[in-house]
Amino acid sequence: MAINRGNISKELLPGLNAIFGLEYGSVDDENTTLFETESSDRAFEEEVLFTMFGDAPTKSEGAAVQYDSAQEAYTSRYTHETVALAFAVTEEAMEDNLYDTFAKVRAKGLARAMASTKQIKGANIFNNAASGSYLGGDGVSLISDSHPTIGDGNQSNKIGTAAISVSTIETAVTAIHKIKDDRGILVGASPISVHIPPELAFETDMLLNSAGLPNGSVTYSSSLYAPNDLNPIRNLGILPGGSHVNRRFTDTDNWFIKTDVPNGSKMFNRSPLATKMEPDFDTGNLRFKARERYSFGWSDWRNWFGAIV
Repeated sequence: MAINRGNISKELLPGLNAIFGLEYGSVDDENTTLFETESSDRAFEEEVLFTMFGDAPTKSEGAAVQYDSAQEAYTSRYTHETVALAFAVTEEAMEDNLYDTFAKVRAKGLARAMASTKQIKGANIFNNAASGSYLGGDGVSLISDSHPTIGDGNQSNKIGTAAISVSTIETAVTAIHKIKDDRGILVGASPISVHIPPELAFETDMLLNSAGLPNGSVTYSSSLYAPNDLNPIRNLGILPGGSHVNRRFTDTDNWFIKTDVPNGSKMFNRSPLATKMEPDFDTGNLRFKARERYSFGWSDWRNWFGAIV
């Protein structure tokens, strides 16, 4: 009996799409805590960071008002990548009526591969946060102590190389509160959440949520505090967004704090996830493909502070 691949495709595709969608959605989307999501209709997106005005001078009576102008500081480019993968059901599998089982198993595997790839690409922004191969629009890495500015020298969002603790969180929060724009005016930034690898999950939870200071006596700001003293991180609500574990962070010690500075890390969706099935004349196989286009990056580095331990 002749095999009608067109009919098989029509019968199989709705079920595979449903299985694919469920499996894709079952993979935890850890990118949602790291990136703002925007749509795109171009091959790439560019965001220009403009400087604001400097401090306003005092105007003497009868004198002319002084003028200032915003300047272009740098441009961040998001170049979209096409991510695609496929599998084939052989003509022999269809002859033996095995196509249904084979296709469903492979659809699940394809969905997990596509979802996992997207999570890895997002996490890699932070896995390479201090790498000279991953540069932002200002010409340096995301976490750097030499972010150039137009009117205020180099600035830093690098907390240092120390492990996460009450003391290092205090250092980070102080630096965030004091960060300035390109013209030397305080941004008014505040910390939101801390982002960590799985290895720091337990310790970070104790740091953020213990009623008293964790890990015995703690010395910071030149004072010794006992374990039963109030935990300032919890008491002051320093990190209202709490902690977020990212299982795809590859360094076991690095940690990052997200701030409320806008236009920071972003993911642009160029083409949403789509699937397609079609027969192949030469091989007789039935092919199932998944494809999407997106990009990850950052615009304003002040959205993140990090410790590269």
